[in-house]
Amino acid sequence: MDPGVFWPALIVAAGFVGWGVLSPDSLASTSTAVLNWIIRAFGWSFVVSTAFFLAFAVFLAFSRFGRIKLGHDDEKPEFSTISWVCMMFSVGMGIGLMFWGVAEPIKHFGSPPHGLAVPQSREAALVAMQYAYFHWALHPWAIYAVVGLALAYFSYRRDLPTLISSAFHPLLGDRIHGPIGRTIDALAIIATLFGTATSLGLGAQQINSGMNFLWSTGESSTISLTIIGVLTVVFIMSAVSGVGKGIQFLSNMNMIIALILLAFLALVGPTVFIMDTLIEALGLYISDLVAMSFRTSAFSDGKWLASWPIFYWAWWISWAPFVGVFIARISRGRTIREFVIGVLLIPSAVTFVWFTIMGGTALYSELVGPGGLVEAINAKGEAVSLFALLEQYPMAVFTSSVAMFLVAIFFVSGADAASVVMGMLSSRGTAHPRPGIVVLWGLLAGASASVLLVMGGLNGLQTASIIAAAPFLVVMVGLCVSLWKGLMDDIEVHGHFENLDPHTGGVREDHL
Repeated sequence: MDPGVFWPALIVAAGFVGWGVLSPDSLASTSTAVLNWIIRAFGWSFVVSTAFFLAFAVFLAFSRFGRIKLGHDDEKPEFSTISWVCMMFSVGMGIGLMFWGVAEPIKHFGSPPHGLAVPQSREAALVAMQYAYFHWALHPWAIYAVVGLALAYFSYRRDLPTLISSAFHPLLGDRIHGPIGRTIDALAIIATLFGTATSLGLGAQQINSGMNFLWSTGESSTISLTIIGVLTVVFIMSAVSGVGKGIQFLSNMNMIIALILLAFLALVGPTVFIMDTLIEALGLYISDLVAMSFRTSAFSDGKWLASWPIFYWAWWISWAPFVGVFIARISRGRTIREFVIGVLLIPSAVTFVWFTIMGGTALYSELVGPGGLVEAINAKGEAVSLFALLEQYPMAVFTSSVAMFLVAIFFVSGADAASVVMGMLSSRGTAHPRPGIVVLWGLLAGASASVLLVMGGLNGLQTASIIAAAPFLVVMVGLCVSLWKGLMDDIEVHGHFENLDPHTGGVREDHL
């Protein structure tokens, strides 16, 4: 354990939980004030930085830097490509896709972004899918990619500890082992904690809605808190079992079940409409990608931007330390090009399919079928949207049970990885942190999610994500600068780009 990282992060986390337990109203009002200030003064920085991360990752992949291997020249990938993709996707945004897959397109359908279409029209349906793609495909995975790439490069090619601070070695030198480096790692733990808490809160709300749909249990904070408590115990048990045994098994199983659920909806739902939607919405997304990426509140709806793009970019940034550490951990032995293409394109492709089937089926219901989803979300909240859709198709009880099981396993696998990574960050980057430390961070993640739910439900979860992400955004920008310097140093040491073997990513033997 590194006391200089562990104790500051623990004090902040425990202080937040204690504040929420003793004075939730005070915490809520203070958090809202801080959030409003961040959005007003720095909302633009989330927009610009996220677009930059995407451009930077794509440049590295298709430049000659792409040949460099994330590891020593003779290393091979530890996990198969299938398991690699499943673990990335399940840990990266599993719960979010289950929660928002139906809810987001329907929300945009009922209230189109920036007034771009008449509410609940066919044009609104197309815009809804376009913005769902925008929020969930390339941009979030670019955020994960730059953090994961920097960590994998400095950890496995430079043999530095698997810590966020290690990626700053070209800028800070040995100072990464001092107070500055420890502050960076502590900020990463805090961002991870609240990003994880947001996802756990969303998952608990959706499971509660599913239970109410199936068994009329009602929906309340007490039930959601009980769900968080039970699943926290489960994911802690999974976390101490190790990456290979716990997360890999859960991720592979979850992807299979999720694909079966998607295939069911695609076959019994409006199959032709789904295919048409994918083609048209994807084309609109690609054509407007640059304009959407740089839209700020100067000439747009600032409130909408804060509730959607800025919240999402902040949520992904708060997840970036733990997802970055995790995908670096499972990506050793791959080249930069392989890493970036895999992290950007494969999960994005799955995301396009996911939202097209889930959201497209829901939009077809509103345009042609029985409808009622807009009203259900407005009356009962976003968590009920998936179950309201499944109710319109055969075997609703069975499919809703499967959906609720998926949310629970995504909950476990995501929190499992997060608690292990927080343990790594507070234990000098060891791949196998002590079980007691992993358990402690897992308990604090569950406690933070509980406090946020009591503090303000969905709004409370969004507030925590943005506040926790703001300082780490600065860290991420510095990380990109440091990675660039490190790659340039690598080329200077080993000679020209042409000296790199395109097959191994290392230096060709005739140039050693």
